[in-house]
Amino acid sequence: MEKKIQLPLQEDTVEELKSGDYVYLSGSVYVARDAAHKRMTDSLDKGEGLPIEIEDAIIYYMGPSPAREGRPIGSAGPTTASRMDRYTPRLLDMGLSAMIGKGKRSKEVIEAIIRNKAVYFAAVGGAGALLSKCIIQSETICYEDLGAEAILKIEVKDFPAVVVIDTKGNNLYEN
Repeated sequence: MEKKIQLPLQEDTVEELKSGDYVYLSGSVYVARDAAHKRMTDSLDKGEGLPIEIEDAIIYYMGPSPAREGRPIGSAGPTTASRMDRYTPRLLDMGLSAMIGKGKRSKEVIEAIIRNKAVYFAAVGGAGALLSKCIIQSETICYEDLGAEAILKIEVKDFPAVVVIDTKGNNLYEN
């Protein structure tokens, strides 16, 4: 089933999503990878807050490339989600509503998805140039010193993804 979804995700929308659904996301999404996740976790361990509002947020595990002239971002394909698995349950417990990436997730992440009624989307790997056309704005939010690993806030319009793991733990990769 195909669904157009306006972000932020609403609880009833998340619960209606089923593993295998095709979605087109429009709205704000954060971009963060390994180094940013480690830094966020280090901040939490020190009793500090996060530099982003995690409640109801979506994080896209993306490796951006420099923007071409007239575009907000270069190629914008997903990166392997399992690299963030050691950090993800904590963020889900803090209110993260969804992640976008590629590849399988750990048992601990799947349990946290179920516990928090969240969802894991997959974007098509190898299609970064095409996916970048769905990004209409990009802004570095924090951790500029991390370069391509800085946290970005992007605005997407009709960004295509597939629900891989739904709120009940149904997993497209296993079914």
